[in-house]
Amino acid sequence: MLRVEKLKIAGLPPLSFEVGDGECMGLEGPSGSGKTRLARALADLEPAVGHIFVNGAERNETPPPEWRHLVRYLSAEPGWWTDTPREAFHGDPDSVKVQQRLLASLNLSPGLLDKSVSILSTGERQRLALVLALIDDPPVIVLDEPTSALDPKNTALVEELLRYRLLAGSSILLISHDRTQIDRLSDLRLQLAPLESDTAAPERMR
Repeated sequence: MLRVEKLKIAGLPPLSFEVGDGECMGLEGPSGSGKTRLARALADLEPAVGHIFVNGAERNETPPPEWRHLVRYLSAEPGWWTDTPREAFHGDPDSVKVQQRLLASLNLSPGLLDKSVSILSTGERQRLALVLALIDDPPVIVLDEPTSALDPKNTALVEELLRYRLLAGSSILLISHDRTQIDRLSDLRLQLAPLESDTAAPERMR
């Protein structure tokens, strides 16, 4: 479970909300309303005052590398710090088996792992980054436009994988410009108002 208490981020009103195990929260708001800033703050990548809890662990009392194993943030255009995707993955047998399953579920050829990141399409990089984000089963997954570069077929595969993660008990926070995607995946939503406003309220979807 993800629980946020009186989180203060520059430009946003204090935020408090919960996303339970197996729940997805859709994060909505106009461009510039602070959606990505909030997403990064949850993963301790953006300055914020307040409390964030994941399964009893509190962000301020957890070393940043350990926290990012609990809260995994995936940006719309993930950065790669290796020449090939394979270099970013661990090579232990269990991880390799999970990797193979995830690649297959997203219609990705294993051969892509050995290609230069620079020649991969944006959609391939996006899906490979999702595989990397999910491979060690983080309890909280924060996704910023995870299908923005994908066609409908591959978008459907990503959504199917996310539903599987929800069934397995993950908590997901989803930013998407596609309102229908939020409708399909989310149990509740958090609407951020423009930054000059002082309102932001979670709403459970019916």
